[in-house]
Amino acid sequence: MALGLEASLGDSVLTTKLDAIINWGRQYSLWPMVFGTACCAIEFMSAAASQHDISRFGAEVVRFSPRQADLLLVCGTISYKQAPILKRIYEQMPEPKWVVAMGACASSGGIYDNYCTVQGIDTIIPVDVYISGCPPRPEAVLDALIKIQQQIQTESVLVDRHKEFKGILD
Repeated sequence: MALGLEASLGDSVLTTKLDAIINWGRQYSLWPMVFGTACCAIEFMSAAASQHDISRFGAEVVRFSPRQADLLLVCGTISYKQAPILKRIYEQMPEPKWVVAMGACASSGGIYDNYCTVQGIDTIIPVDVYISGCPPRPEAVLDALIKIQQQIQTESVLVDRHKEFKGILD
């Protein structure tokens, strides 16, 4: 027996929280943009191919404009010369937006511990999920996508997620 508002409205009305319905739509309609600079970008391509098929997770609409994307996949080594470009791409993306650091180079600089390689993109932009490996397997890309979807489920539409982030370029 239904109680409350549902009892008086009948079976044709469903009540839920605004966060739940908006986040449900967001988590199954991610539009990724790939910032690929090295071999990790090739692994992303295989994750999007038919054997792994990223479209089963609602992320098949790969965009090549930051203004049309809400998921940034940074795939590969980032040099200090590329850092302002990556920052600008991130800033051009509309809110809400999520970032994945794909591979050892994007996550921590990888084997390149030198003067020109950024030692982790989290010094430039906020990162939501890190994928380990050099290069990571396509299954790891799909796992990161699932982690982003789980994170979206718990977010509120009223909270600014990256308001307090300060990177090295700020």
